[in-house]
Amino acid sequence: MRFVSLLFPILFFAFAVAWGAPKKTDAQLDEQKVALKKLEADLAKKREELALLETEEKGVLNTISLLDQNLNRTRSYLSALSKNEDLLQDAVKQLVMDIDSLDAKIKERKRAMNKRIRNLYVYGRSSDAEILYELLTKNGNPERQVYWVHHLLNRDREDVELLRSLIAERTQKQHAQENHLAELTKLRNRKAVEERGLMAQMNGQERMLHSLKHDKAVQRMALKEFERNQKTMLSLIKRLEERRKREIEEAKKAEAARLAALKKKERDAEKKREAEKKREAEKNRQTEMAKKTVQVQPFRGPKCLPLEGPVISEYGLQEHPVLHIMTRNLGVEIRGKRGGRIRAAAAGTVAMVSEIDGRGPSVIIEHEGGIYTVYGHMKSIHVQEGKSVKKCEEIGEVGDIASLNGIKLYFQVSEGTQTVDPLQWLKQK
Repeated sequence: MRFVSLLFPILFFAFAVAWGAPKKTDAQLDEQKVALKKLEADLAKKREELALLETEEKGVLNTISLLDQNLNRTRSYLSALSKNEDLLQDAVKQLVMDIDSLDAKIKERKRAMNKRIRNLYVYGRSSDAEILYELLTKNGNPERQVYWVHHLLNRDREDVELLRSLIAERTQKQHAQENHLAELTKLRNRKAVEERGLMAQMNGQERMLHSLKHDKAVQRMALKEFERNQKTMLSLIKRLEERRKREIEEAKKAEAARLAALKKKERDAEKKREAEKKREAEKNRQTEMAKKTVQVQPFRGPKCLPLEGPVISEYGLQEHPVLHIMTRNLGVEIRGKRGGRIRAAAAGTVAMVSEIDGRGPSVIIEHEGGIYTVYGHMKSIHVQEGKSVKKCEEIGEVGDIASLNGIKLYFQVSEGTQTVDPLQWLKQK
């Protein structure tokens, strides 16, 4: 009896573990389905933009950029499909094991019930009556006797209910297995279509790059577009610098007006000694603030690397890695990874958050002394215009929008309206 009482918790624990195992896989499958839907929506949006290029005349650089983005997203989608396929295979494998285990249990229960039926046919219920009589007449623990009487009377009913529950559970798992297999077939078909599509996209990009490399007319178009984007960037910096100078001039005028008013007040209040002292102190404080506002000095102090990664395109005149023509780079390009965080190179104020031709979603930060840093090809932006940022503060996430060659950060530094080598600027103390 003691053995039987210990056996029930052990069996219950084993059954609970076996039942709980697939639930983790099901939760992972649900998570993966949500991720797949998000990727599908993003992929569909980019493919619509690419299809629009066939009906509208777009720039060469814009076309290459969208082709590259579509390739990246298709690869990510295929990776997610493969992960979902593995999860479905694991779920089917687990269900097969569960069904085999249930078949063994059902077979064992049926064998036990057949034996029970044969015993009843041969002996009737006389053996149970004898056991009950012995339990009720012998001396012992009354509660223990009642428990075993109840157990004997309900044994047959419990055996039937247990068999039914095992059969119902097996049917449920069989349905789940069939659904997973059907879903697995659809997923593999979709994966095969996407793999063929990926090859077609890669061939299309290769043709585009080959045309760019060998067709002089296409090269001239690309160079013209590249130079136009460079001019747009320079004009933005010029506009910001002009605004900064206007603000300095306005500060000077305001300071001059304040000083004039202060002198008038000093003349009018010459006899009031205590008031004179307060005004003099205020004058000195305001004068120091004005000096800080008007004085223009190059930014000094330690800098922060905006993104961890290799530099794939340096500052100045060089051959463009994609266009294969000589271009003058206003900044540098740093290779990034999906989800990479972009940081402010130094403390400053966000001067602009905008979509810039050739750079995609971008942030321009103004630093002390009329220094501007530009951060381009951003997937997401976490700052707003007019807000102050600290050195190394996260300002967004790196992406591949308007990029020609994958995920990267465009980083530019201007002292006034003149661009400088960002790598050298970062090293200045």
